[in-house]
Amino acid sequence: MDKEPTVYEHHKEPLASRSVFLRRLAAHAGIALAVAIFSLGLGMAGYHAYEGLPWLDAFLNSAMLLGGMGPVNVPQTDGGKLFAGLYALYAGLVFLAVVGVMLVPIFHRFLHNFHLVTEQAEEAEEEIEEEGAARHP
Repeated sequence: MDKEPTVYEHHKEPLASRSVFLRRLAAHAGIALAVAIFSLGLGMAGYHAYEGLPWLDAFLNSAMLLGGMGPVNVPQTDGGKLFAGLYALYAGLVFLAVVGVMLVPIFHRFLHNFHLVTEQAEEAEEEIEEEGAARHP
């Protein structure tokens, strides 16, 4: 049976198959989606509690902050302003983390493939040097 989709192969192992890579990508997408949904719920609860926004407006503000766009409604209360500022900082970090989690499998595959190509080139150079040494002792 194949390895777990989130376990990465060692640099001396062959490149993972396309199906393993796609499962790994799906697993990372699931993690990113879970973090985004949790963060969206956190923002909605905060806007609803501190600003008294209806759930749909709280969703809109939270989604806009998580997407990097900024809030729609300007906070009116001191608690709402404090929450909005802290949530904006949190949302910026979550945005970067989610993008990072999504890119990890892609970068790993690229770097692993690059490493394999480099190793193959080094092995070919060594073979050429050995053949040249064998011909001209």
